Amino acid sequence: MSETTTIDSKPVTDGDGGGAVRGERGDLLVALGKQRHFLRFTARGLSDEQAGQRTTASELCVGGLIKHVTSVERGWAEFAVHGPSAMGDASAMTEADYQRRAEEFRMLPGDTLAGVLDAYAEQGRRTDDLVATLPDLDASHPLPQAPWFEPGARWSVRQVMLHIVAETAQHAGHADIIRESLDGAKSMG
Repeated sequence: MSETTTIDSKPVTDGDGGGAVRGERGDLLVALGKQRHFLRFTARGLSDEQAGQRTTASELCVGGLIKHVTSVERGWAEFAVHGPSAMGDASAMTEADYQRRAEEFRMLPGDTLAGVLDAYAEQGRRTDDLVATLPDLDASHPLPQAPWFEPGARWSVRQVMLHIVAETAQHAGHADIIRESLDGAKSMG
């Protein structure tokens, strides 16, 4: 586990947001870092096999959730820089695209928990760098074409980062339930 420092009296995990960044950007990085910590914490002490184990009626597993959150964070970070072309049009997705997306939620042969966690940490560093260095959090892009987005809607970089925080928190909760079902361990409580 990495060392904890403080920014504006708030704990920040090194490599997970913050550094010398202050103000709104620092707050975003602290929020991202906190939710990333909770998601990673659900994987503590698990073997590769356990990280891939389904423990509920859901198809989800702890390792797969971390893979999915890594992919989602990567996609939204690219969107923040390049706009909708970074994500593509949902109506153009092929069966192979849907299969790749489904594989994000599973530990596949050759996947290791250490590798999944390393990829997640690397993406976190990239996203944190974007939050710290993008010139304007108000810069916005039209959302890509998808049935789940309001036609013509735009998101600012700030909205994208808040979405990453929310997505990470939601999946950390899923992972916590899966982990508790696996061996009784909980992130909180």
